[in-house]
Amino acid sequence: MTGNNPEMPVGRIASLEAHARDIRREIVSMVHAAQSGHCGGSLSSADIVAALYFDILNIDPARPRMAGRDRFVLSKGHACPVLYAALALRGYLPVEELSTLRRNSSRLQGHPVAPYLPGIDATTGSLGMGFGQAVGMALEAKMTGAGHTVYTLLGDGELDEGLVWEAAASAAKFKLDNLVAIIDRNNLQNDGYADDIMPMEPIDRKFEAFNWRVIKIEGHDMSAIVTALESARTRSGKPTCIIAHTVKGKGVSFMEDRREWHGKAPSDEEKAKACAEIAGGRS
Repeated sequence: MTGNNPEMPVGRIASLEAHARDIRREIVSMVHAAQSGHCGGSLSSADIVAALYFDILNIDPARPRMAGRDRFVLSKGHACPVLYAALALRGYLPVEELSTLRRNSSRLQGHPVAPYLPGIDATTGSLGMGFGQAVGMALEAKMTGAGHTVYTLLGDGELDEGLVWEAAASAAKFKLDNLVAIIDRNNLQNDGYADDIMPMEPIDRKFEAFNWRVIKIEGHDMSAIVTALESARTRSGKPTCIIAHTVKGKGVSFMEDRREWHGKAPSDEEKAKACAEIAGGRS
């Protein structure tokens, strides 16, 4: 499993960790405001999304549809608070708009809708379909000679979907080395532990058997995340799968590794405690 990179600039990592804390704070705040939404899987992927949006992705908020931009597909669409927070903090929409999550007529619905917001490349929600769209985007880029990379984030429970493996086979067939799939391996889904609902291990060997390159990391180690994402940009003739071992609800003590926080909104008191822990650097 990839660990700390001693050559990674300390300031770069510290900045990204601060962005991840900001994302976590906005996740808790917007789900609290809506009294609906998904904290657990949004918090577990905050470090990954912070690294993507504030370091790795070739994007420009002033030109959200620029042709050469990298694409990001949130295949686990219910975790959209992490995406909305990153987009707002990166400058795609006002941060104040985050408080409209899930309201009628809001641009921030319970799953990402591509036409609603600049910076969203795919409408997702039904699990597995976002991954399939990402494969299609990467194939189009290959066919047209475009140089951008397509990144997609999946939940580990999402691997239960047969569509995921059909798409994985297609990505290998077409040698989509411009595709990076990141698995948020927090081992919790709505109904319980993922390994109990549908055991999927060994995930690494399954993707390798589908002819993918696999990188395993600790998903809250920012240096390891950045190192893996940078490595994944290297064209190898194979798509890359990064398996990021994470903790559901990371950064908030009473949410960590607790199934009920998959789709539960915090009370006023819980929100205050969560934000205090996040500000204190627990994440």
